[in-house]
Amino acid sequence: MSETQTSHQPLTAKDFATDQEVRWCPGCGDYSILAQVQKVMPTLGIARENIVIISGIGCSSRFPYYMNTYGMHSIHGRATAIASGLKATRPELSVWIVTGDGDALSIGGNHTIHLLRRNFDVNILLFNNQIYGLTKGQYSPTSEEKKITKSTPFGSIDHPFNPLALALGADATFVARSMDRDPKHLQEMLLRSHGHKGASFLEIYQNCNIFNDGAFEIFTEKSSKPDEVVFLEQGKPLIFGAQKNKGVKLDGFTPIVVEVGSDYSANDLWVHDEKDFYKAQILVRLFDNPQTQNHLPRPFGVFYDTDRPCYEDVLGMQIEDTIAAKGKGDLDKLLRGYETWVIS
Repeated sequence: MSETQTSHQPLTAKDFATDQEVRWCPGCGDYSILAQVQKVMPTLGIARENIVIISGIGCSSRFPYYMNTYGMHSIHGRATAIASGLKATRPELSVWIVTGDGDALSIGGNHTIHLLRRNFDVNILLFNNQIYGLTKGQYSPTSEEKKITKSTPFGSIDHPFNPLALALGADATFVARSMDRDPKHLQEMLLRSHGHKGASFLEIYQNCNIFNDGAFEIFTEKSSKPDEVVFLEQGKPLIFGAQKNKGVKLDGFTPIVVEVGSDYSANDLWVHDEKDFYKAQILVRLFDNPQTQNHLPRPFGVFYDTDRPCYEDVLGMQIEDTIAAKGKGDLDKLLRGYETWVIS
């Protein structure tokens, strides 16, 4: 089937909504993410029957029920494995994986890193709320140290995962971050993710107002956001602040915050390059360390974007080359193998 939209009537966001009651807690950040995905989908020019959304287990994993496309609510941590199999056999489909920090980084961590290194052309949307919401508030792989939850009443002693650093370590070809409470930016990142040929990994900060309310408030509230967030734009310096008077500069390999004005100009600042793998590794580590005076903003946007052959494309070429050289295979012969015995 063709991937392009064949209907003469253009699709709208309502065409991607189902008749299912959306059953998330009132005020959950998932509502905003769902709305932005439904707004973006009609602009992709893909027929709904050629879009597949696969999820694992968790609050975010209800997503396929609310999208009027093909989809599958699979099992805990295995959405990446199921999506890999689908993409390998139906490479023409647009495949989206909706997962959470627990689903993708705990029981599904092994599957996540291998999908990224294999570079299937799929889109991973990782909803990160730093908590297990569906099972009522246990700490997750991204929960901060000393986090008091039902499963850590004296505070978590686990060191948390940095999802984007993990993705870069697995040689992901596209790494980005957005947030549920910035619809315009989230839509832009969804479009960038879709436009990337290869595995795109988009971390979305998502508020769980029941079990971890306000975890990302400092990055989403109008009063604090300008001084706590730096938006990454290709070829532009890292400038932030309510008055755009702050910037990030590299002192050797160490990022520092400087005042833009009398002592430093925009020309002195770090200019973002999505193709620079080494600087991307510094960027994904830009978390404020309260023990230092160098208060760093949290970056949002595309950290890294590169090209590498996709698994399903190489697989297809391998099959074609094998058929050309040896002809079509014999499945029965393959299953029997080269060592068989007859027992009488």
